[in-house]
Amino acid sequence: SNAIILVKGMQTVGIGCGQTSRVESVNIAIQKAGAKAKGSLLISDAFIPHVDNIELACKAGIKVVVQTGGSMADADVIKAADKAKIAMVMTGVRHFKH
Repeated sequence: SNAIILVKGMQTVGIGCGQTSRVESVNIAIQKAGAKAKGSLLISDAFIPHVDNIELACKAGIKVVVQTGGSMADADVIKAADKAKIAMVMTGVRHFKH
């Protein structure tokens, strides 16, 4: 779990996974993408639990976050995304079962 991919155009440009925190997976995906992170989509296998993930995405120039929603902090995460002018899609579908 805690899997994050960054996609730009039709290409995966960054992957972060297998970490004990989602924010670390976001950080790794951004590092792997380098300059290609700017303008990309961030896709998470589960909900975004804290605003620090959105803050990292904003600093990297990410324009869209796709996540499941369902965190107790959804309202704060949505507010942070709105403030950063990051579009957010909540799918309601998790991609792991634990």
